[in-house]
Amino acid sequence: MRKTPYNVLFLCMHNAARSIFAESLLDHWGHGHFRAFSAGSEPNETVHPQVLEVVGHAELPTEGLHSKHWSVFEQDDAPAMDFVITLCDDVREACPTWPGHAITAHWGIRDPLAGEMDAAERLHELHRVWRELSNRVKLFTELPLDSLERLKLQARVEALAEG
Repeated sequence: MRKTPYNVLFLCMHNAARSIFAESLLDHWGHGHFRAFSAGSEPNETVHPQVLEVVGHAELPTEGLHSKHWSVFEQDDAPAMDFVITLCDDVREACPTWPGHAITAHWGIRDPLAGEMDAAERLHELHRVWRELSNRVKLFTELPLDSLERLKLQARVEALAEG
């Protein structure tokens, strides 16, 4: 049985909604077995305020959630990632190769901040993405990570994208 938590990096373009949600959810549902991180290829200056509202509404902490470029995790002093999960197609195509032997997966999820919407429509879309990611993250935390061979684990993590 592994004694140290698994490091998981969630990536999307702006690191303003999807990857922030995933980081928050894994920190909560992972019960100390995982350390979640998030970043983007073109991060916004801040996390969208309605994203923080959704996280707070779920009674999860919002402190420390901030947008950052993925280069932060390419530094020598960055934690080694066990899993790297992309959440948007653009990042999947541009994702760098991570040091070590991280298992990678793509959980493509439509950007809840894209397009013209009023505040109520955007909040509805954010809640939809929150629920979708919550389901995937819960399933991810239930995988028997210590007992699966690497290729089977890769396939199981990828399959979570299919719902």
